[in-house]
Amino acid sequence: MLGIEVKNRIQQLNPWITDPNRASRFIDKFLPKKYVSRIVDKTALTPDRALLIVGPRQSGKSTLAWYLLRPFFPDILFLNMEELLLRIGFSSPIEFIEHVRQDYPFVKAIFLDEVQHMDEAGLFVKGVVDARLGTPILVTGSSSYHLASRTRESLAGRAIRRRLLPFSLAETLSDAAPANPAAEQRLCSKMLAHQLVFGSYPAVFLTPRQQEKVSLLNDLVEALILRDASDLFKIKRIDGFRKLLPLLAGQIGNLFNGSELASICNLDVGTVNAYLEILEETHIISRTRPFAGGKRREITGSPKVFFLDNGIRNQLLNAFSEDLELRTDKGQLLENWVFTEIQKVLPLQSAVKHWRSKAGAEVDFIIDHAGKVFALEVKYAALKQPKLTRSARSFIDAYHPTQFVVVNMALEDNTSVKDTPVHFITPCSLPKWFSSIFEPSL
Repeated sequence: MLGIEVKNRIQQLNPWITDPNRASRFIDKFLPKKYVSRIVDKTALTPDRALLIVGPRQSGKSTLAWYLLRPFFPDILFLNMEELLLRIGFSSPIEFIEHVRQDYPFVKAIFLDEVQHMDEAGLFVKGVVDARLGTPILVTGSSSYHLASRTRESLAGRAIRRRLLPFSLAETLSDAAPANPAAEQRLCSKMLAHQLVFGSYPAVFLTPRQQEKVSLLNDLVEALILRDASDLFKIKRIDGFRKLLPLLAGQIGNLFNGSELASICNLDVGTVNAYLEILEETHIISRTRPFAGGKRREITGSPKVFFLDNGIRNQLLNAFSEDLELRTDKGQLLENWVFTEIQKVLPLQSAVKHWRSKAGAEVDFIIDHAGKVFALEVKYAALKQPKLTRSARSFIDAYHPTQFVVVNMALEDNTSVKDTPVHFITPCSLPKWFSSIFEPSL
C-alpha cells in the first residue's frame, strides 16, 4: 500500500492533473522562453514503449522531454526520481503500476526524470513497460551506467535510446535561421569561435556575458564532480580524481598513458581506469580506440581521450582566452570540437576511432558506419591548396576509405586519390557532410 506522504508528493509534482484549466501555465514553467530545436525532436513517443534520453547534466534532457510531451498535456504523470521519498515509495514497479491504475487511469503519458538515482532503474522501467498501461514512457538520466548499461538486456525491444549532448553547430545555426549564405557564414564563424572556447551547454551558450559563462561552467564542473562522480559513484579519492581531470584536459588528442597519470595523481593504474569509466558514464569524456584493420604496422593498444564539451575542458585549465590565433592549443581545441560534433550525430551502432602506425603516420578520426569507413584529418590552418599529408595517403593506400575529409579553416575543395573521394571542408560545412552520411540513420 502506497503511503499518504508519497501520494501527496505526487499530487504536488503534478498540479495540472487536479487543476487542468490552468495546465498551460504549469507547462510554461518547464519550457524556456527560447527553445532551440534538437536533432532528436523528431523521435516519436509510442504507447507501451520507453524513450530513454541519456546525457550530461544541464544538456537539455528535461526540456526536450517536456517539449515532446506537449501533445499529451495535461494528462501527464511526472515523477522526479531524484527525490528520496519517491524512490522509497516505488522501490519496485509493482506499487507504481497499482497506483497509476487505481488513481491515474486517465493519464496519457508517464515521465520518469533523473532515474539514475534509482538502484535498479532498468528493472523498474522494464516493469512499467511490461505492465502495458497504454501510455508512452519517457525516461531521462545523466548516468549511462544506471540508465543504459543495466537496461540493455532487460529493455531490448521495449525502449528507444537517445543520447542528448550540448548543442551542436547544426542545431544552433538552424535556430538562428540566417537570411542568406553570407550571413550564415559570418554567424557560423562566430558560433564556432564561441564553441571552441566556451562549449555548447545550453545555459552557457545562451548567456551573453563572458563572466556569466565562466561562472556557469565553474558551477557545472562542480556539479559533475561532486554530485555525479562523488555522490553517485562514491569516489573515495576525490583529491586524486580532481587532480586527474586537468591532466586529461591538457592531453586531449594524445595517446593515453595510464601509468604516467597514475604516478602524477598518486593513484594506482586500476583506479585511474575506473575513474575514466566514471567520466565516460557521466558524459564528461569519451575515449577513441585504435582502428585496427589487420595491418601489422598499426598501433592497436592505446586509446585517446577527448572531452564531450570544450567549455568543460577549458574550465579545468582556466583557459578562456578568446584570441584563438594566439592560443597554443588551438589545434587541440578544433580537434576536440570536431570529436564532439561527431558524437552528437553518431548513430548508436556506429563507432569513431583513431589510426596510428608504428612509423608515426596517423589520422585523427576513423568513422565506422554502416559497413563503410570514413576518415577525417583536422587542421587548424588556412589551407590554400588541396594537398594531402603523407599520413592521409598512407591510410588511403592501406584501406581505401569511402571518403577522406580534411577539416581546415579556409579551403573548400574536392579531389580524389586512387578512387577515394577527398573533401577539403571548413568547420561550418561539417554539419552538411554529417547529414550526407548519417541522415538515413538519424
